[in-house]
Amino acid sequence: MTAHDVAALAEARDRLRAAHLRPRSGRPASSGRGLHHTALISSDVERTIRFYQDLLEFPLTELIENRDYPGSSHFFFDIGNGNLLAFFDFPGLDVGRYAEVLGGLHHVAISVEPERWRKLKDKLQTAGVPHEVHSEVSVYFQDPDGARIELIADPLGEMYGNIVH
Repeated sequence: MTAHDVAALAEARDRLRAAHLRPRSGRPASSGRGLHHTALISSDVERTIRFYQDLLEFPLTELIENRDYPGSSHFFFDIGNGNLLAFFDFPGLDVGRYAEVLGGLHHVAISVEPERWRKLKDKLQTAGVPHEVHSEVSVYFQDPDGARIELIADPLGEMYGNIVH
């Protein structure tokens, strides 16, 4: 990408901000109550439980049958603040590996306290999970099925010193 392309994209971003971003005092209340859960796909329920509960320390809160696909599991992890990360497995259905596509999931970012962030980063290292640290507050890695996860030590509603809510 050329410097001209980068400048044009920055101008487009500035135009969008000016056209659509309302000052906090002028924003209407959201129609949503919050994120109930984000659902990902698991190829191995037990391996996913070990990764999220044992390694990342997100407690498993429920494991039920998926109402939409008999024999499939729907299971949930507590990621704090009343939010859940959910998974489905689809036994017998060849869904393929994780792929980044337009309209698809890029990554799930989960806020953790700074002390816990350092501990989890170290656990990833000890477990041999490849990861990348950015800005000393974000660690990016993939779960066993390739979904990208970010643990961020910034508080909810903040990102790298900017208020984003």
